[in-house]
Amino acid sequence: MPEGHTIHRLAQDYAAAFLGTPTRVTSPQGKFSDAAALLDGAELTRTDAHGKHLFLGFRDTDWVHIHLGLFGKVGFGAAPAPPPTDTVRLRLANSTSYVDLRGPTTCALITDAEKQAIHDRLGPDPLRETSDPKAAYRRISRSRTTIAALLMDQKVIAGVGNVYRAEVLFRHRIDPYRAGRDITPAQWDAIWADLVALMREGVRNNRIDTVRPEHTPEAMGRPPRVDDHGGEVYVYRRADQPCHICGGEIRTADLAARNLFWCPQCQKP
Repeated sequence: MPEGHTIHRLAQDYAAAFLGTPTRVTSPQGKFSDAAALLDGAELTRTDAHGKHLFLGFRDTDWVHIHLGLFGKVGFGAAPAPPPTDTVRLRLANSTSYVDLRGPTTCALITDAEKQAIHDRLGPDPLRETSDPKAAYRRISRSRTTIAALLMDQKVIAGVGNVYRAEVLFRHRIDPYRAGRDITPAQWDAIWADLVALMREGVRNNRIDTVRPEHTPEAMGRPPRVDDHGGEVYVYRRADQPCHICGGEIRTADLAARNLFWCPQCQKP
């Protein structure tokens, strides 16, 4: 599932291609046809993102709410748009660009009030300027749940997925099985600030890189990582490989139905 930096990048990309232009809105697949007909010809007026939720604003009060889920894909191209396949849930097109949405968990036309209800149930997002990290810490500091599970709970903090979860805990040498209530305020402030910086870089580069300059392939004289995730990381999907810091073996385990990755030597209990 895409992490929050991808959704914020998509919000920027939709805006760059369609903001302020009359837009042809269609649903070749048919599942969004009624809503598409209501929006067809309207201008895209704004875009927004919160965690893993993308919002496309049309006119004053209409929003298309998109959640990609596990299988959703977005593809941009230059005009003229080719004939769509019948898997395209939503196509936007104008005189210069088109974008196809396939396989999302959610693609729905919603109101301002419905959009606000989605924001209200989500935790603070490191990529939203108005987010309050103290709101997340209030929940974390009262919880016996592991910090690894809490970081993946979108009601606690929005936008963090499996990669950022594993990497930020490694960067701060925190055992992923530590209870939330055992995370100190100073540790949480450091984690939050790191997530803000890492995820902003993810938006800029459209990929996740988490290794510090002294641990890049060039600095360490090691081959670059080859993985369809892309980006240089410390522990994510590096099970049984040596840690870049201590040389110990990276471990993996199942936690809350997701694969957890960590270094037992660097992240001691």
